[in-house]
Amino acid sequence: APAQVLLPLADVPLPGRATRFDYQSLDPLTGRLYIAHMGDGKLLVFDTHGRNVVASLPDFPVVTGVRVIPELHRVLASVTANHEVAIVDTGTLKVVERVADGDFPDGIAFAPAVGKAYVSDERGGHETVIDMKTNRRVATIDMGGEVGNTQYDAGSQRILANVQSRNQLVVIDPGVDAITARHPLPGDGPHGLEVVAPERLAFVACEGDGQLLVVNLDTWKTMQTFSSGHEPDVLAFDAGLSLLYVGTESNVVSVFRLQKGRLAKLEEVPVGPDAHSIAVDPATHEVFVPLRNVGGQPVLRIMKPALE
Repeated sequence: APAQVLLPLADVPLPGRATRFDYQSLDPLTGRLYIAHMGDGKLLVFDTHGRNVVASLPDFPVVTGVRVIPELHRVLASVTANHEVAIVDTGTLKVVERVADGDFPDGIAFAPAVGKAYVSDERGGHETVIDMKTNRRVATIDMGGEVGNTQYDAGSQRILANVQSRNQLVVIDPGVDAITARHPLPGDGPHGLEVVAPERLAFVACEGDGQLLVVNLDTWKTMQTFSSGHEPDVLAFDAGLSLLYVGTESNVVSVFRLQKGRLAKLEEVPVGPDAHSIAVDPATHEVFVPLRNVGGQPVLRIMKPALE
């Protein structure tokens, strides 16, 4: 690995106070990045082409999860203080519906074949199912423990979710909205989750012991285990460069490269305090990390890998 895997490009000031950020979601069609400013209760809309903030949407108290669905012109946000999921029109940037959820709605996935969104209730121990055709809650799935992040596996057309208090990777069939399998994980507190469907792999970040697990989605075996920065959280995968980024609660982003079905660790890149949220643009390969406090104000740190 070269001396520096990620190179800084820009620090763009963000509006609001120097408070915590959470998930991000990029619309590759428009280049808009939706950022949860958790501590300020705002949903930020950032133009990655012009590198400027388009809007700072209010009334999202303690917003955590964010998921844009470009084909529906919708973005969903987990508004935990209100125990709800807000559905926003990406054209007007207006809230079109607020759907009641459980105790602490967090990660969000979308199953396109059935047109339903799946929201993990971290503290409530269930998965909320929202029909995106009607913007209504249609099912609640008991997960049997605290739920971490939730992702869609395009290869199996299933929803995967970490049940972190039971150290399990759980499979949901969106056709019937029921759990079909529970797979044990060797890590402690699996929270972050990223699925690379073409490779039949899932990457699981365990916040309890700082481990990254590589899980084969055909055999459900943990193939590899790596250490990462302290309390790993959000993961992002750049398919074009086969690079995996792991945001952590420490000041580093852990960078890995996938080659021939095997993961290799490249570097722990110092980025800034609370570098736990990360997003990547698959077209430009730019990496986005919102930081709560750089010189007294929040910024969006933009970087690009030195590997091409």
